[in-house]
Amino acid sequence: MSDKTAIPPSPSEDEYVRQVSAAEPPPLLSAQDPFELFADWMKEAVAKEPNDANGMALSTVDADGMPDVRMVLLKDAGPDGFVFYTNLGSAKARQLAVSPKAALLFHWKSLRRQIRVRGTVVPVTPEEADAYFATRARPAQIGAWASEQSQPLPDRLALEKRIAEMGLKFGIGKVTRPPHWSGYRVVPEAIEFWRDRPFRLHERLVFVRAGEGWTTQRLYP
Repeated sequence: MSDKTAIPPSPSEDEYVRQVSAAEPPPLLSAQDPFELFADWMKEAVAKEPNDANGMALSTVDADGMPDVRMVLLKDAGPDGFVFYTNLGSAKARQLAVSPKAALLFHWKSLRRQIRVRGTVVPVTPEEADAYFATRARPAQIGAWASEQSQPLPDRLALEKRIAEMGLKFGIGKVTRPPHWSGYRVVPEAIEFWRDRPFRLHERLVFVRAGEGWTTQRLYP
């Protein structure tokens, strides 16, 4: 049995009161465009989060309907969706080939905020993938060629050997994008913004796609 004492207890009423007294509560969420609100929150996260403000949990399902989740990095965001890149032989890519739907979660602990996204998934264009790949550090480019992502790895030496082989292959020349490496765009059907409030009375605002626009709805915490 796990040591339950290691799990932090719920805050006491006094602790909540101190939290409320520490600063004036921010104004309630109010926005018409989810992407404008997302951009504002991301800008603040980049300024205040200590690590990987663009980190997001990506959830997919396999052919049996079993869910899977992992952390990936957001590389582009706008009205057309949220973009990430990966090896096309990875577990996530294989799952998306079967069921091109996904959910995303951004959680910024230092800001006490999170954003949930649900939608369909489409591949980025080859031109988009080439443009992003060109911005990666050279060792990361070599690594994309060397890694058979999600496949069994005999030992670390096997990976290091492949990295060395790819390094020799490209020498000092340009490292082109591997054919097995590209990106996906999550086109949202719904985006929910969540903000921590005292006594677990959190604020939730959900945008649901309606044709070319969005409907908004506040939710009970």
